[in-house]
Amino acid sequence: MKAIAVNQKKRDVGLIDQPVPEISLPTEVKFRTLEVGICGTDREICRFDYGNPPTGYEHLVLGHEALGYVTEVGSEVHHIKPGDFVVPMVRRPCHHEFCISCRNDRSDFCTTGDFVERGIKEYHGFMTEQVVDQEKYLCVVPPSLREVAVLVEPLTVAEKALIQMWHIQKRLHWECPVTKGLAPGHCHKAVVLGAGPIGILGAMAFKVAGFDTYIYSRSKAPNPKAELVESFGVKYISSEETSPDELALMLGNIDVVYEAVGGAKVSFEVLKVLGLNGIFIFTGIPGHPLPEISIDGEFIMRNMVLKNQVLLGTVNAGRDAFDNAIHDLGIFMERWPEAVRSVISGRFELGKAKELLIGKASGIKNVLKLSAM
Repeated sequence: MKAIAVNQKKRDVGLIDQPVPEISLPTEVKFRTLEVGICGTDREICRFDYGNPPTGYEHLVLGHEALGYVTEVGSEVHHIKPGDFVVPMVRRPCHHEFCISCRNDRSDFCTTGDFVERGIKEYHGFMTEQVVDQEKYLCVVPPSLREVAVLVEPLTVAEKALIQMWHIQKRLHWECPVTKGLAPGHCHKAVVLGAGPIGILGAMAFKVAGFDTYIYSRSKAPNPKAELVESFGVKYISSEETSPDELALMLGNIDVVYEAVGGAKVSFEVLKVLGLNGIFIFTGIPGHPLPEISIDGEFIMRNMVLKNQVLLGTVNAGRDAFDNAIHDLGIFMERWPEAVRSVISGRFELGKAKELLIGKASGIKNVLKLSAM
């Protein structure tokens, strides 16, 4: 069967042939890969910034944002059946008995760093025609979401951030007054940095949670991303026209900043205007080479202490975030179906993969089609 792989040693990206996998354990599920989203991580691996093949292989099959169609299940699979649509989780646990997180199915909080990740670190990914995986790492998606279900994994970034945010902010009386018809975050302001797929989906998630939500991105409006953002009721603000200080004057107390831009300079500039009792959430990983930036560390430290602020980093996602993403994606499709569909810029055949992975980035979210359904 066909697959898209990267070979770090040969510094090559391209189409390969590999054997069709078969179920070997009673808890395994076999699925046909329908679609795989391409993200910045895939492109960075294809620049050879990182990405490790499994033991015994020179190549790593790419892809971690996948949607599959189940074709076969093992005898001890109880919650998934042939004909189901599934989205696979990415990270798998380390094998150290003393890692409490991994032993309790929270490998997204692995304490050793010896976890593996499909399509990223020491485990083949999903840019291949058929896959076998453990039932416990597969999330069933309702057929009604089939056309946008490939967005579940990138949406889990925001969902995990929201779960952690609500948990951490229990440190103070941060709850909004219970008001009929209003979601839990209705008394708070959230600023999302960046209008890529992680930012746009994050803005939708904060909007559904009730936050007064804004996207702060570089390009001046009007532009296609600004039009998309404002179509679901989130105001788009350009950093080329509005400085962080002006942003704070315009909005008042900023309760949450959700970073989805992957750049340190603008992030630390906005951190300086985070409000009282605020929480700043980093999700991006700056690419290589890392540029040098200067920050006003004394001011930021003073602010964080005097304003009771929290700075949070979050990566990968657990089952709870995947479940929330599937639930919220259903709400997005009820409220803003055209906006959600517009996040996917295009669907492309497998032969276009190399061009999309190493060529100039374009659109919002490009998706590879591996089979029809």
